[in-house]
Amino acid sequence: MSQENLIPLLPVWDQPDTSRIPFWAYTSKDIHKQELEKLFYKGHWCYVGLEAEIPETGDFKRTVVGERSVIMVRDAQGGINVVENVCGHRGMQFCREKHGTVKSFVCPYHQWNYDLEGNLQGVPFRRGVKQDGAVKGGMPKDFNPKEHGLTQLQVARRGGVVFASFDADVEPFEDFIGPEMLAYFDRMFNGRKLKVLGYNNQRIPGNWKLMMENIKDPYHPGLLHTWFVTFGLWRADNRSELKMDRHHRHAAMISTKGEGGKNAQTTNISSFKESMQLNDPRFLDVEMEPWWNGPTAVMMTLFPSVILQQQVNSVSTRHIQPNGHGSFDFVWTHFGYEDDTPEMTERRLCQANLFGPAGFVSADDGEVIEFSQQGFEQKPFHRTLAELGGRDIEDTDHMVSETLIRGMYKYWRKVMGV
Repeated sequence: MSQENLIPLLPVWDQPDTSRIPFWAYTSKDIHKQELEKLFYKGHWCYVGLEAEIPETGDFKRTVVGERSVIMVRDAQGGINVVENVCGHRGMQFCREKHGTVKSFVCPYHQWNYDLEGNLQGVPFRRGVKQDGAVKGGMPKDFNPKEHGLTQLQVARRGGVVFASFDADVEPFEDFIGPEMLAYFDRMFNGRKLKVLGYNNQRIPGNWKLMMENIKDPYHPGLLHTWFVTFGLWRADNRSELKMDRHHRHAAMISTKGEGGKNAQTTNISSFKESMQLNDPRFLDVEMEPWWNGPTAVMMTLFPSVILQQQVNSVSTRHIQPNGHGSFDFVWTHFGYEDDTPEMTERRLCQANLFGPAGFVSADDGEVIEFSQQGFEQKPFHRTLAELGGRDIEDTDHMVSETLIRGMYKYWRKVMGV
């Protein structure tokens, strides 16, 4: 039987376009396995971290690309390498710490030793052991350490951010992002040295694509999030734009803060709480920064692995880490810039409380994603509806559209072959 015959047949997309998305896109285990191969392990750059997380030689961070454990490490020349966390001997995930500093990597099982580029440099008893005047055991004479190093991923660095790919033929990073999105990427990562402020981690019981959708969905923030609509941080009546790259895989939601309070467009919105007041006004102590160049919020999705967030003075990356078809880990890295004043650092940390697993805003997102997945599993033959703003896929100058979701699934269908 050929290998092709072993690949499961994908379900048929029986909807007229990508304004209606079959529930099986979120519930099929076979779909999920092929997503990992086609979207995370081939043809795409995936986020792995910030250079500021590993400032010195030997500093490392353990993370994932898709569901494969990898290590980002700085070598003696200042370069950054990303290697797979699988020993070339017996396949053990040898690195267990999240962060640390090493001179080399040693697998605890049989103490195979790798340098900071992933090259095998030490094999215990490679030439056997002397017993009774003779050398016994050891590796075969033709054993070549160069053939048994760690899998080394392609690495791209820009503005202090690190991406990696298992695909040796992946397109250049700048081409992958595209000129439309590169301007927004460079806006946040403009050459200033980054400073890590902290992390949040959560596991959300929903399909990983739902978080990509969530940050391509301007419809919900002013309806679901009491904070946004009440204090004017993100409302449908704010000045805004929705933009995509030419493939429709990456996107940016761009908004400028309006005034809080009540107006005609918030009167009938249940999430608007006119009586809500802040006990600590620092949460809305927003300072305009020169690099904003207008927008007070840009939420950028780089498909398939990361969200880049600028919400007023809070800036962070949000790493999507799939964990089966119905679950993903969501890792927030909050950061600032080395030339921030102490007051700005305090402001960024304070406003970071709006987000994350217990944030005043983002706790809502984790909950609705969980409830959505429950609905999909209950009724896998049904479909979602993404027709707000019509069925076309185009950039807009307003928030009342689901065009970015439609665009993402047009790209998804093309790559997945459904």
